[in-house]
Amino acid sequence: MKRIGDIRRTTAETDVYAKWIIDGTGEARADTGIGFLDHMLVLLAKHGLFDIEVSCKGDLYVDGHHSAEDIGICMGQAFAKALGDKAGIKRYGTFYVPMDEALVMVSVDISGRPYLHYNMDLGVPMIGQMDAQLFEEFFRAFAFNAGITLHINCLYGSNAHHMAEAAFKALARALSAAAEIDPRVKGVPSTKGVL
Repeated sequence: MKRIGDIRRTTAETDVYAKWIIDGTGEARADTGIGFLDHMLVLLAKHGLFDIEVSCKGDLYVDGHHSAEDIGICMGQAFAKALGDKAGIKRYGTFYVPMDEALVMVSVDISGRPYLHYNMDLGVPMIGQMDAQLFEEFFRAFAFNAGITLHINCLYGSNAHHMAEAAFKALARALSAAAEIDPRVKGVPSTKGVL
């Protein structure tokens, strides 16, 4: 049975729809109004073998902040909904991804305790049409709404596109590993009995 979550969130600033199928094949449809973010979300689906659908109509005439944050909120909620009771998951995932001169490590704990450690200095104000500051906003919104602990560390790199791409690919692999079902796990992987 596929684990599926979908969310619609409408505010005065954005109208976002997000659908996340954890046990997918890597298919993605992303139409956020921010081309570089679309590219990153397609990578997230492909490298995590998730099926993801995301659309956003946002107030981009202001800037991309509301859209990036609200997309993160909805994607986090869709991921959490798809996980369901979290029974049988491996819980943890850590992955390093090299992208030419850049190397990024992402570590995930599906813990129910939201946290973001973000250590990426992209060194540029924009990547394509995306404000570089919005990556942290997206990741924070995603982590807090997914209920995960998320650590993103760029060990080194000089090309902002490569660093951002490596971060999304590493996130994809780490989430996929953490959400994987292990038949040996009975209930949730916590001595507390809940996640």
